[in-house]
Amino acid sequence: MIKYKELRLENVSQDEKVLIQHAINSASKAYAPYSNFRVGAAVRLQNGTIIEGNNQENAAYPSGLCAERVALFFANASFPDIPVKEIAVTVLDKFGNVSEDVITPCGSCRQVIAETEIRFSNDIKIILASKDKVLMFNSIKDLLPFHFVLKK
Repeated sequence: MIKYKELRLENVSQDEKVLIQHAINSASKAYAPYSNFRVGAAVRLQNGTIIEGNNQENAAYPSGLCAERVALFFANASFPDIPVKEIAVTVLDKFGNVSEDVITPCGSCRQVIAETEIRFSNDIKIILASKDKVLMFNSIKDLLPFHFVLKK
């Protein structure tokens, strides 16, 4: 069973609202000329640093990259010793407004989030936000219970 909380946007904490706003701001800068599906992600590190990422499309599909992976890879490259605390993800509609629908990370992004949890032995809160609704998961294990783990 998938475990999550469903909240109205006005009922999330101020810190979570700030992270969601960073995801929205980042989505507005996405490079999505082919799909016009602009996704934004914002990662908060344990030290409070917030890193934004957005999807980057490419005519040579699948050379593009999702917002979640852009943000996580930048965080892990720039702050390799600081765990990720939480990630917020949102999408803008074709008019530039926050979507009415919540979107979830794709399988590749779920696996990267799982690997980041494994890397730091630390659960990552996942915040998926639409215009009015927010879904919160305590760990990627709730979205990807049988993720790939390479035994060392």
